[in-house]
Amino acid sequence: MKKIKISKELQNKLITCGIVVVFFLIMQILLMTGNLSSLMQGLLVPLCMYAILAISLNLTVGILGELSLGHAGFMCVGAFTSAFFSKYMMIVAPNFNSGLRFFLALIIGTAFAGLFGILIGIPVLRLKGDYLAIVTLAFGEIIKNLMNILYIGYDKSGFHFSANSSMDVEMDETGEFLIKGPQGITGTPNDSSFVIGIVLLLITLIIIINMVQSRTGRAIMAIRDNTIAAESVGINVTKYKLLAFTVSAAMAGTAGVLYAHNLSTLTALPKNFGYNMSIMILVFVVLGGIGSIRGSMIAAVILTLLPEWLRELQDYRMLIYAIVLILMMLFNWAPKCIEWREKMTAKVKIKFNKFTKKEGI
Repeated sequence: MKKIKISKELQNKLITCGIVVVFFLIMQILLMTGNLSSLMQGLLVPLCMYAILAISLNLTVGILGELSLGHAGFMCVGAFTSAFFSKYMMIVAPNFNSGLRFFLALIIGTAFAGLFGILIGIPVLRLKGDYLAIVTLAFGEIIKNLMNILYIGYDKSGFHFSANSSMDVEMDETGEFLIKGPQGITGTPNDSSFVIGIVLLLITLIIIINMVQSRTGRAIMAIRDNTIAAESVGINVTKYKLLAFTVSAAMAGTAGVLYAHNLSTLTALPKNFGYNMSIMILVFVVLGGIGSIRGSMIAAVILTLLPEWLRELQDYRMLIYAIVLILMMLFNWAPKCIEWREKMTAKVKIKFNKFTKKEGI
């Protein structure tokens, strides 16, 4: 029997995508049998969203090696542009196909987030370290605050804008607000679903893993390891930095689209698009392993579910959550833990190779 040779890159890709598929099947079985609580059902779409955010940020922080704290800002751009489009289509074409409308909103949200990634990346990527983190953080705060002062209405005569108050938006009696300052966008269609979230997560994984394993990915990692050496061998540092940053921003916009269409009201609050959100996404990346796509995805799922699983413990919930964070950090970065993990991985590989040889695979 002819043996099938699988490259290490393809094997890692199949394992990562296989984890997502297995998770999806388990959740679907629990849903069909009625064994999934309403709380867990409500977390299915956010789990996909946070996993996409963690994977996309890992492209900038782990693969490119640049610290960005503006990921929530790109998510905000994707969320509001897509929700704005969906709300507008519901007004002007109420009978428009919902699936096609969501697909167009997804493209618009992703494209606008990518566009902002280019506009921000061109001047910002000249900076390094703390300076880059501060500037990207400022961008996220600017976007959030801009959404809170923006009023856009629509009537028969077209769009009406204001940055002061709703009273300054002059519309006739048929007019309707698309964005109403701090109240955000209300009446967004709930087009997001767990199936769509899983599909978008798989697409994100395939795009980023293929990018990392390609010639482009090797160039980006060369820049991360030594910018001067990479530039000396002819690598266009600006081009590849901007490419990684833009793709990361676009994927954050995709997560924003998923988020916006999972709510009936979209508002730009500190808890969903502020500094804390950017830090939380960065925590997913660090605890999952900087540069590890699979690790950041798993960390995002675990750390999203953990506070909900511990909710019954009330006052001790966040204490246990903090302890788990410390243990995960030690497991990922402590030298003894790394040595133990490498030994266990080697043993598993030996057993797997023996099994494949025995079965003739």
